[in-house]
Amino acid sequence: MQLPGTPSDEVAAVLEEGRGDVSTLFVSMATRHPDGDDAEYLRWHTLDHRPEQHRLSAVRASLRLVSTPDCRAARAASPPSHDAIDHVMTYFFTDPGGMEPFLALSKALGDAGRKLPLLPPVERGVYEVGERVATPRIKVGADVLPWWPVRGAYLLLERGAAPTRHLLDVEGVAGIWTATSMAVGARLASAAAGQTLSYLFVDEDPVRTAERLRPLLADRWSQGVAEPLLAAPFHAVVPHEWDRYVP
Repeated sequence: MQLPGTPSDEVAAVLEEGRGDVSTLFVSMATRHPDGDDAEYLRWHTLDHRPEQHRLSAVRASLRLVSTPDCRAARAASPPSHDAIDHVMTYFFTDPGGMEPFLALSKALGDAGRKLPLLPPVERGVYEVGERVATPRIKVGADVLPWWPVRGAYLLLERGAAPTRHLLDVEGVAGIWTATSMAVGARLASAAAGQTLSYLFVDEDPVRTAERLRPLLADRWSQGVAEPLLAAPFHAVVPHEWDRYVP
């Protein structure tokens, strides 16, 4: 059903009231749980660890994504270096300076006995946010997409950079944020500097949306401008339905 009114990104008076202060992403990509306890891990992380991060003034939003077997089958690219990724956790920060309190809070929670063993990591990165766009049909502006209820996301991790705005025309894609990995210390991240990560925020079934994206992505990579490291749909975790979407 079409929502009423003019999209925010077309209304100067709305944009003048604020464009959001998120500039930095911390992205943790991990494998499935080694003992198959993915649902229990998601329960702990969603009810305990994740909300605690929001006591930090630099943390503005968070998004937890999980891959299912159907998601895996719909991947357009999954090279060996990143194929094991089934869980993605993203925190949206105001600035990179928030990373030190982030690490300190993690230690404090651990010292209080509040941490489970982390999922085996594949790659962690700190990213600088670049372009943000939203399709007019959802009305809300691109700046507020991290707070907008999504069914999931399509993640596009690449070496190099190519335009993404045309992917908004794909049914199911509601908006896109694109970010570039930063050079930071090994305490925080392992991602090589200069990688491009695009979040395609999805409001339809992520697997069906992935199939619509596949031909556009194949054409994109055939031009040789960007090399795919991962191109995959993910579901958003549904609170209190921990086993609804698991690897």
